[in-house]
Amino acid sequence: MTALQRALQDQAQHCANLGSPFMAQLCSVLAENLTTGTPLSDRLFTWPGEMALGADAVPLRLCAAFHALHLLGRGNLGAVYPPNRVDDTTLWAGIAAAMDSESGFVQRWIDSPPQTNEVRRSAGLIAGAHWLTERYNLPIHLSELGASGGLNLMFDRFRLRIDGQDYGPDDPALTLTPDWSGHLPPVCAAKVSERRGSDLNPLDPHAPSDRLRLRAYLWADQPERLALTDAAIRVATGPVDKGDAIDWLATRLTPRPGALHLIWHSIAWQYFPHAAQARGTALIEAAGAKATDEPRSVGSAWNATSAAPARRSACDTGPATITSRWEGSTSTAAGCAGMHPQPDPPLPTGTVNRRWCCLSIFARLKPQDSMCFILAANTPARSASCLSRRAAAKGGDPWTKTPRSTCWASRWRPALPRR
Repeated sequence: MTALQRALQDQAQHCANLGSPFMAQLCSVLAENLTTGTPLSDRLFTWPGEMALGADAVPLRLCAAFHALHLLGRGNLGAVYPPNRVDDTTLWAGIAAAMDSESGFVQRWIDSPPQTNEVRRSAGLIAGAHWLTERYNLPIHLSELGASGGLNLMFDRFRLRIDGQDYGPDDPALTLTPDWSGHLPPVCAAKVSERRGSDLNPLDPHAPSDRLRLRAYLWADQPERLALTDAAIRVATGPVDKGDAIDWLATRLTPRPGALHLIWHSIAWQYFPHAAQARGTALIEAAGAKATDEPRSVGSAWNATSAAPARRSACDTGPATITSRWEGSTSTAAGCAGMHPQPDPPLPTGTVNRRWCCLSIFARLKPQDSMCFILAANTPARSASCLSRRAAAKGGDPWTKTPRSTCWASRWRPALPRR
């Protein structure tokens, strides 16, 4: 088996696990049928770097190129793309024809790495912003690392609906409706006073080519994701600066009295070089160490598998997010939010699988300091009940100072059944 075939088969399994039977079928068909003999296929088989997900992600680049063709009405792919369902032979015939007729387009598309903006990750951000607002009653100064097209910078324009309770504006651009278990966020309006992001290759969601890129990396059999992204694009106004995220961050840490500075990312930190991760952590910790009694805060939400290993204390297995704030001396768990749709049957209350993100709140430093540092890393996560027990042991909810845990879990169900 070649490296390309292995990468495609691994991606097929990943897509199947995340509720995309069409993407699973497409990657499997490519793994079984691609051969050398054309400039495009020869380039794929002799790719100079690591092809797998988490590196160059060649399967995702290739599949996004086909989806882009389909969205543009090119390559005659409509008959083999959702909502149509075809067998493997028919699918391969359609893909092979598109690779032949649109080889130049596909070649240019795969030159660039994947770039997405998963709008549903704002669900956890909305909940966290409500807790922060209740705790501090301050406007939020927002900085996003690896912001891509800046769609999640607009989270305060989105509504989060949980068990009939709405969080967010009265006239939302879109509504997020994840499954939810555990405590609900407080009902209070989060106010964003300033928003800005950074990315090595920022996308302008209002430019046709960049908008196509954001849409093409969504999976064709998950139309609800496409609808949410389109809605977010219509209201996207958050500026995203081009440049290195950590260099940019260094310019953003000037004290801002009277505001809560929330620094965060959505599945970007793990792609930063280790030296950059260390420098970024040191910059934020230095800002936290300068805290005074002025009501200002610094925060971040990171999802990096290798960042801050010393802080991996929440649970033992799976991806998670650790969050720290520079105030007081208590520690508790806030909750978990899924990064992708989950095709599994509903889990027992308080259980988290390996594909979830856990959010833990760690209060640190001097009680009199009001600077808030929210540090997150992709730490192991076993279960929300594990986090809840730790929260109870540490004195309860840091936001309300009551002896209870705010542990919650958020998950998404795929809209389409497995094939």
